[in-house]
Amino acid sequence: MKSKLIRVTTVPISLEKLLEGQLTFMQQYYDVTAVSSDEKRLKNFGDQNNVATFYLELTRKITPLKDLRAVYNLYRFLQKEKPLIVHTHTPKAGIVGMLAAYFARVPLRLHTVAGLPLMEATGLKRRILNLVEKLTYRAATNVYPNSKGLLDFIISEKFTTSSKLKIIGDGSSNGIDTSYFDPVMYTEKDNLDLRKLLDIPIHDFVFIFVGRLVKDKGINELVSAFLELLENSPGVSLLLVGPFEEELDPLLPETLQNIESSRKVFSQGYQKDVRPFFAMSNALIFPSYREGFPNVVMQAGAMALPSIVTDINGCNEIITDNKNGVIVPVKNENLLLQAMKEIVENQSLFSLLKSNARDTITANYERREIWSHLLREYHQLEAKL
Repeated sequence: MKSKLIRVTTVPISLEKLLEGQLTFMQQYYDVTAVSSDEKRLKNFGDQNNVATFYLELTRKITPLKDLRAVYNLYRFLQKEKPLIVHTHTPKAGIVGMLAAYFARVPLRLHTVAGLPLMEATGLKRRILNLVEKLTYRAATNVYPNSKGLLDFIISEKFTTSSKLKIIGDGSSNGIDTSYFDPVMYTEKDNLDLRKLLDIPIHDFVFIFVGRLVKDKGINELVSAFLELLENSPGVSLLLVGPFEEELDPLLPETLQNIESSRKVFSQGYQKDVRPFFAMSNALIFPSYREGFPNVVMQAGAMALPSIVTDINGCNEIITDNKNGVIVPVKNENLLLQAMKEIVENQSLFSLLKSNARDTITANYERREIWSHLLREYHQLEAKL
């Protein structure tokens, strides 16, 4: 009989996108249950991926009473199920899942760190989030930062001891399926047709951003820098693929106005399949303030796109400056503009970056390699019990 593995995320989209395919793979070796919020979407995920599910009411905000109720409800579920492993992802699922698993005496309590919102927090909120991280790591038996930068940050902040920390493989929570993210799947006609459909000029150099359209992703600086670039380089377009989050992390009013009014900024909202948008673009631009190990940068690379990224953990591990992309300082609109300008005007640089983009991903971040590394970690921990 297979041992039980419980995977917990705050929202089902993390199961669908950030851990795509992983739970189905693990089902071959463990009896897997996915725990998350949004009952209908979670059930759909379970049906499509052949895993059991358990609905848990979770929020992405600081909601102490709801969170305590979630800890209790998950604790009751874990007591009944008696899993060998509880493995959590995202901050809220981490604190709720690790506390519930600790009280339920689950033998292996694992938490993956894939980005820390507290990096951009200040004052009382920062102190609260610091405490949450410390409690999460104390309740966990093992903690897995998905980048070296995150590991170094956790140690520097003294959130836990280094003996609890480990990076799986070369980083990333899930790697990339490079047979799925492959530009050869899209013909020149496919790319031209999509440009025509979106009203993007067919000869424009297209910068694409994929992700949440929020302040912490650097969208305010990106839109401003792009509009300045457009003044002297009319043959460029900016494609934004992702949802706005007005409640959690709103953009500046002028940024929203510029997105709405500019004839060269194309906002397409959330897209289930981002590959066609990568295929018709020329370069990823990803000026985020903080990340864990961003899937988007790996996806773009697998689709043979060079990337302009900020000098933050994860991004600066996937991208080597002037090899497969360009690295700029965080929140620096002028240098972001300069990097965009150079990648458009310097054809030899662009060609070099593009030629190295896909090879970097296939050599280091193939999805099944990441899964195999994680499975070995599970087995090694189990053997030590």
